[in-house]
Amino acid sequence: MSSSDRTVPRIEPCGKRIRTYLGGLAVADTTRALLVWEHPRHPVHYVPVEDVRTDLLTATDRTSHRPQLGHARIFDLTANGRTAQHAVRQYPDSPAEAIRGHLRFDWAAMDAWYEEDEQVRWGARDPYVRIDVLASSRTVRVDLDGTLLALSRSPRLLFETGLPTRYYLPPTDLVLPLFEPGTRTTHCPYKGSADHLSVRLGDTLHQDVAWTYPTPLAESLKIAGLVSFYDDRVTLHVD
Repeated sequence: MSSSDRTVPRIEPCGKRIRTYLGGLAVADTTRALLVWEHPRHPVHYVPVEDVRTDLLTATDRTSHRPQLGHARIFDLTANGRTAQHAVRQYPDSPAEAIRGHLRFDWAAMDAWYEEDEQVRWGARDPYVRIDVLASSRTVRVDLDGTLLALSRSPRLLFETGLPTRYYLPPTDLVLPLFEPGTRTTHCPYKGSADHLSVRLGDTLHQDVAWTYPTPLAESLKIAGLVSFYDDRVTLHVD
């Protein structure tokens, strides 16, 4: 399928064994999944109908439409007394012919997903995204409203395909009394779960200006416990 064809999303064979579970049952188990880029950076698994426990599906009267995918039939999924409402979609007349005989599962509605025998969290991984974490001796200074938040000469630089370089600093290089726990936890399929940090300057609380991965995934272990900042919320100087 040509990547220049804008009427349909990018579609490729996944190549991995994909399983998803609900209520302790494997409701889909396939080695023939497709990766469908419904969004440029976030592919989704589509599973052949033959590899799905279709006896657990109940058709609903709901439908949806997306220009690249067409009209969707929407199903509830029930396994061992657990029901995931509107969790499965099929595009039987899609302009993307490759997905017509496949089902799309709502990732968050399932209990667990596996690629081969490894559990995968927070979404399908893009095979074209690469992460490199490199030690550096560059000087990184972080200020907020003229106040020094961090100064490091031993950052680790994280390079992720399609995203700006991120600078991860040792906590010992932060002015720690200014920091307190933030309000957000975010998730990345390549790095794991990030806890956020806020900064208090006098009577002003600047929420969620930085984040840290306490226990990152294997490909990002080098940033464990280090702190990075949103460069649109602070002033970042890099030599």
